Amino acid sequence: MSIDLAVIGGSGLYNFPGLENASRHTVDTPFGPASGDVVMGDFAGRKLAFLARHGESHTLPPHRVNYRANLWALHSLGARRVIGVNAVGGIRADMGPRVIVVPDQVIDYTYDRYTSFCDVEGAEVRHIDFSEPYTESLRRALIAAASKADIAVIDGGCYGATQGPRLETRAEIARMKRDGCDLVGMTGMPEAVLARELDLEYACLALVANFAAGCGDEAEISIEEIFAHLAAATAEVPRILGALLKS
Repeated sequence: MSIDLAVIGGSGLYNFPGLENASRHTVDTPFGPASGDVVMGDFAGRKLAFLARHGESHTLPPHRVNYRANLWALHSLGARRVIGVNAVGGIRADMGPRVIVVPDQVIDYTYDRYTSFCDVEGAEVRHIDFSEPYTESLRRALIAAASKADIAVIDGGCYGATQGPRLETRAEIARMKRDGCDLVGMTGMPEAVLARELDLEYACLALVANFAAGCGDEAEISIEEIFAHLAAATAEVPRILGALLKS
């Protein structure tokens, strides 16, 4: 089966707008069920596969997502290029609400997640190179596609992946800022490393929903405001990916 692009949708992106001739695929994986069916269809004249990371009704918190099953399902259906769409908080001053970032680095603060396909008895142990966690050629293609669609994105930045589902304390964000993080999210890892183990091209579209704790002017973070900002940024995703598929 030929898939030109696979998209893993995060919070606020539970189906892919404009997908035509859609069909649903339930994939049995060695790692249990994926977050839901993979929906495949035509978009921008190409074949696109979509999977809602948290489930189509947002029933899976970040630490309970079966990342291994999700990547395995997409790979088994023929995907070779994957875009992870992630809702994030902004730490760096220019990464405020509604900004879209294509990060180039990751720091992993998560724990108790299955981070490798090597955790299965009898599996080959692979010590993959992860010095550059995202596929640079796909990152570049995403940035070029955004420019073609006349959508501003920021090239580069460090994504700090936290456990969730709670938001972070001011002290935690201050620590992450000292560590060099520009963004904070809950789903960037282990998704990126699992994609690398399967030899998939992988890049991230990080949609800033809010400033992280202590980084903006707000006294506290409103969930209603988060989802309003997220909806505005999410609306740009099909245009960017449409331009990517047409390039």
